Amino acid sequence: MSSVPSSAAPVQRPLTRRDYKTLSLSALGGALEFYDFIIFIFFAKAIGTLFFPGDIPEWLRQLQTFGLFAAGYLARPLGGIIMAHFGDLLGRKRMFTLSIFMMSVPTLLIGLMPTYAQIGIWAPLLLLLMRIVQGAAIGGEVPGAWVFVAEHVPARNVGYACGTLTSGLTFGILLGSLMATLLNSLYTPAEVLDWAWRVPFLVGGIFGLFSVYLRRWLHETPVFAELQQRKALAAEVPLKTVLREHREGIVLSMLLTWVLTAGIVVVILMTPNFLETVHKFDAVTASKANSLAIICLTFGCIASGALADRFGAGRTFVVGGLLLAASSWTFYTSLAAHPDWLFPLYALTGLLVGTIGAVPYVMVTAFPAEVRFSGLSFSYNLAYAVFGGLTPMAVALLIAWDPLGPAYYVAALCGVAVLSGLYLLKTGR
Repeated sequence: MSSVPSSAAPVQRPLTRRDYKTLSLSALGGALEFYDFIIFIFFAKAIGTLFFPGDIPEWLRQLQTFGLFAAGYLARPLGGIIMAHFGDLLGRKRMFTLSIFMMSVPTLLIGLMPTYAQIGIWAPLLLLLMRIVQGAAIGGEVPGAWVFVAEHVPARNVGYACGTLTSGLTFGILLGSLMATLLNSLYTPAEVLDWAWRVPFLVGGIFGLFSVYLRRWLHETPVFAELQQRKALAAEVPLKTVLREHREGIVLSMLLTWVLTAGIVVVILMTPNFLETVHKFDAVTASKANSLAIICLTFGCIASGALADRFGAGRTFVVGGLLLAASSWTFYTSLAAHPDWLFPLYALTGLLVGTIGAVPYVMVTAFPAEVRFSGLSFSYNLAYAVFGGLTPMAVALLIAWDPLGPAYYVAALCGVAVLSGLYLLKTGR
């Protein structure tokens, strides 16, 4: 594996005001873009009612609605690979800005879109098109953002930079949750169905376009600028080089992406429904506990990135994986007997899920600068499309077999994190 080389960002210099500006604007844009991508799921019921025929069975309506949501995940690999290709050849900043533009415009259009009652079958088809464009955008945004911030800061701060960016992405989930809670508190279900469901999409689209403007003030990464100056850009299709010469980096990156999806999809996105259906918590309590867990996750990502800089990613994954396994197992197995432990246990588990903040640190250092964007994007997006799609079904099957299904799944993936950490320690990387 390579380090993040940059003669323009020597290891001995401290983080500067310009570095913090880059991190802040990148994390803010990432939060807004992830909000735009995820807000769909919080209003899935209203969207299903408005964008599909009224006379179809409810199960079919929900299936079609979540199918539209899944289309965004399926579009991630292709969008990510294409944007990464040009990011390695034309520059990180261009693709970094393009990705948030591609996310903001469809989000705004969804908020303005006519429903099935107005234009018939064209309504779900247009919605599907918007989700595909959003999926392609998020496929380029997340890897591009990690590469962008990693190549701006000194080598000794790469983990902190990637952890900070990851915290911004998780904060986007919190923004979506808070927006849904606010609208459902202010308006009746009939008002939400009539017009209020459009508000989060309009807000997300407008703020996303504002982020496009803010990213104009960011500069190309020193690493890419140096490659351009030395005429050392990839001589062939970057992905071809990645597949031929960096298979070890691909495998390790995909395994760690699997760990990342387990933390986000199971602990953060699926657990509120688990709390309501299995442990009979009311929706408001489950939502409040989930929001607290996301806040703790945001800080955990920054902390784990900084720890990876200080102690290495290997030790971070070994210790973080073991602690997360212990806390998540206690969380899922104790609630039946101790429902009053919900908030402290969920907060602690969310904090330790923040171990995923060290995942991009490994991925950006797994590939040389010439093909870094393509290598990271291919590994991350392919793994996220597979595991992000299969994880909910796998956990649902486990719950049907045993109510502690989420605990088993998270514990298994903590094992993957620990083994990955031991491998990094053994190979001295």
